[in-house]
Amino acid sequence: MNRQDIFLSVIIPAYNESKRIKRTLADIRRYFKHMEYGYEILVINDGSKDATSEVVRAYEQKLPGLRLISFKRNLGKGAAVRTGMIEARGEYRLFMDADNSVTIDTVEAFFDAIENEGHDIVIGSIAHPQARYVEHNGYYRRLLGSISKLLIRTVAIPGIRDTQRGFKLFTRAAAEAIFPLQQIERFGFDIEILYIARRHGFSVKEMPVVWDNPAGSTVSPRAYFDSFIELAKILWNGITGKYRPLVEARREGRKRPIPSPRKRRLEGPRNTEELPLPSLIID
Repeated sequence: MNRQDIFLSVIIPAYNESKRIKRTLADIRRYFKHMEYGYEILVINDGSKDATSEVVRAYEQKLPGLRLISFKRNLGKGAAVRTGMIEARGEYRLFMDADNSVTIDTVEAFFDAIENEGHDIVIGSIAHPQARYVEHNGYYRRLLGSISKLLIRTVAIPGIRDTQRGFKLFTRAAAEAIFPLQQIERFGFDIEILYIARRHGFSVKEMPVVWDNPAGSTVSPRAYFDSFIELAKILWNGITGKYRPLVEARREGRKRPIPSPRKRRLEGPRNTEELPLPSLIID
């Protein structure tokens, strides 16, 4: 299968997710069982100390197109997502969290926003009036999350109410323009990629999601404070020109519209099992 046959790439960053990722992969398998377009799932194991890699490998026979990429040490969620987006081959590229807090079928509405409304990037949001969410990980996450949203919206990305949900869909052109420029490797990367997107003229739409965040999150309170430091780095990078475009990706991408996933389904099945790509281990 060549690059043009992959319609949707799903990138899942994972750090010590052996207890939660199996349920996510099972849900993804159920979703793709009824789809006839080409897909791939890239799990980026971010130096996990538990059995995350073993759980994913055990699922490879059940889920065609599943591929494991492993870091030898923990580099950060941002580094994992960037690696997945650069390795991906799909016309659409989605990253989602390993805990399945937003389920894969949500992507259907995101497809519509790109195809019918002309957006380049669609991001999940719990700040949208129609969103629904349940938090199982403590009050501090809600408090610090509210403070960070206000600060980010004020100084970096006006108009976007929630930058931090782990469910974002990119066109190929947008992903190939943004992620090679990404500098932040930990939790502030969400802010950075949207900041870069705005500077490059990509259209970003927030959409409501049902967000059920199960207990056992690996995000610590310190990660929120680190994000504030990373926000300052992002603004400085913008001032010093580190986000200048490498290619005129947006203009080139718009010359070739993305085909409808509905049409791709009607064209007949794409045999994702033909993908011979091996697992990778990255130092």
